[in-house]
Amino acid sequence: MRRRQVRIPLISLVVALTAFVPTLPLEAQAPTQPPAALPLEPAAFPPFIEFELGNGLRVVLVQGDRQPVLSFRVAVLGGSLYEPAGKAGLADFVAGLLTKGSSTRSAEQFAEAIERVGGTLGASAGPDFLSVEAAVLVEDRELAFELAAEALLRPVFPSMEVVLRRTQTRWALTLARSQPEAIAGRLFAATVYGDHPYGRRADEASVQGITRADLAAFHEARVRPAQALLVMAGAIDSVEAQRLAEQYFGAWSGRGASPPAARPAPQRARTEIVLVDRPGAVQSNIIVGNTTWMPTDIRGYAFAVANQILGGSGDSRLFRDLREARGWTYGAYSSVSRARGLGTFTARAEVRTEVTDSALVELLGHLRRMGDAVVPEEEFLRQQQTLVGQFPLTVETADQVAAQVANARLLGLATDYVQSYRQRLAAVTAPQVQAAARAGMRADAALVVVVGDASTLRERLESVAPVTVVDIDGQRLDVATAAAAGAATAATAHSLQLDASRLEARSDSFTVLVQGQPFGFQVTELRRDATGEWVFSEESALGPVIQQRTTVRFDAALRMRATEQSGRFQGNDLRLSVRYLGGRASGEGITPGAGQMRPVRYDDVAVPDGSVDDNLLVGLLPFVAWTPDLRFDVSVFASGKGALERRSFRVVGEEVVSVPLGTFAAYRVMYEGGEAPGTYWIESAAPHRVLKYGPAGVPLEFVRVR
Repeated sequence: MRRRQVRIPLISLVVALTAFVPTLPLEAQAPTQPPAALPLEPAAFPPFIEFELGNGLRVVLVQGDRQPVLSFRVAVLGGSLYEPAGKAGLADFVAGLLTKGSSTRSAEQFAEAIERVGGTLGASAGPDFLSVEAAVLVEDRELAFELAAEALLRPVFPSMEVVLRRTQTRWALTLARSQPEAIAGRLFAATVYGDHPYGRRADEASVQGITRADLAAFHEARVRPAQALLVMAGAIDSVEAQRLAEQYFGAWSGRGASPPAARPAPQRARTEIVLVDRPGAVQSNIIVGNTTWMPTDIRGYAFAVANQILGGSGDSRLFRDLREARGWTYGAYSSVSRARGLGTFTARAEVRTEVTDSALVELLGHLRRMGDAVVPEEEFLRQQQTLVGQFPLTVETADQVAAQVANARLLGLATDYVQSYRQRLAAVTAPQVQAAARAGMRADAALVVVVGDASTLRERLESVAPVTVVDIDGQRLDVATAAAAGAATAATAHSLQLDASRLEARSDSFTVLVQGQPFGFQVTELRRDATGEWVFSEESALGPVIQQRTTVRFDAALRMRATEQSGRFQGNDLRLSVRYLGGRASGEGITPGAGQMRPVRYDDVAVPDGSVDDNLLVGLLPFVAWTPDLRFDVSVFASGKGALERRSFRVVGEEVVSVPLGTFAAYRVMYEGGEAPGTYWIESAAPHRVLKYGPAGVPLEFVRVR
């Protein structure tokens, strides 16, 4: 006999079951406190195996067999600290050229050999150290060690590579001189360290004076094993590690020269402001900071927590106050930099000119409160646990482990520093954070660097602290000179004035070249729609890096209406939607920034008359009345940031330029400001087509093809 199935409607079943569940008030059903933190687990590190070769080279092996890879780096005491006077940038030159030619391989052969096995090989220089790093599958370890040893021990510094490096460095310096953030950083380092080598930065004169003989002499004096360190991390045992070290670095010999005597960094008894004049700037870049202490100082753990609380993330005090509560800046952060000598602490923000003094007062107030009061328990625990929890993410790969261990050893930290770092952070107390902040931040004796319009800012900032006005090279300006510079800029620079009757529909096409080889394209179009509004669109692709389409709508009076952007950046979706109404802008999306994708959202930001969306600027250049001596500034709304910025154009010469379309007489126009300053070549005769554009600091060109 078949058993009859009885089907109960689901809703009836739910109702029936709830009859047996006691009803609780809503507030009793949800937890009111986060769960207690689990006991801290030590970061899982295998034993470190250490030994020393007969030539003095120290070797550290961190074994790990989770992945079949090997990462290693060799570091020597050969950073900028050791550069002779007048040769700033020499260490970076040497590092950049180590893999550009040896006694048996050319630059192309180095690149081809490591790329063939899917590995990486590079070199870099910092304030104290010069290093060569490599990462490969463990089966390719012989090749990696062979290449690294050849690059580090037997470079030849080919003359053509020296010339190319000098050109690239000069372009990078040109780029830095147009970037307020870079200007602020350079002047802060020079002022906070004074005559100490840590404060030196390469400039046009020092770069031009570096010769191949200088490179060889620096290499001969500094690249020696007695004070060097080799760190390996990955899937090899101690026997194999010792064999590799002996085979490829055992014959290396010599002892590096002592560093030059360095003067101590200056100490301030009061807060002082260095105001770097950029006439006409609509924004100010602020850096506040000080020197701290040696890397072995035990206060470093508490200071790391203090920095996290103040400005280490988007959940920190500076960001939540200056960005979220007041809307003065896109972001405000702080950071700690360590060296073998004195490190530095800095807090930074980029703000509108009109709120610069207010933002500085608030920023200094936050520094002062960090030292004056114990951090509330909930805030302290949240930020401390964030730091503790993030650390394992920095030692997940062999390359990360090698970097962490090498850095700790080179700075002279305890042998168990990496293994015990989380436990030491977790042991920090709130009173220790307060004491470290008071000693390291020193709000009442801080150095402040502000890059902005001195004619507008000087008097306002003098109410905060004594002000010294300098130009972008750090040369002191008196008040009259700064005012005259501002007046001269106002007199010789003209806002973007376009005759609406000259606007016409047009389409332009460019090919993008990297070192002369095709890498992508850019197509722009300007048209008028049925409503009478203008529509500018740009579609571009740069290899696998970026694919993007942008549309900007505006009316005949250059009043912005809307901007839409979509595409991909390094495999990530990018998007932006902006609406302009009544002199205000609101937008949201996700855009590239600071090496990663960042969310963007802003509401009701003021956009003064005459300002144009930064994406539209290139589409309007053909309609400017170009002349041989023209110079003008443009107020732009950087719609990917939600901030007003200034762009500058200056005709610096006339040239004959050849592009696939033909040969034309052209103005060479320097473009400054924004993320990609560089040089435009614009047809000198109407219709003033953009013929070519080269961003500063990169071997990239946009060349007109139609």
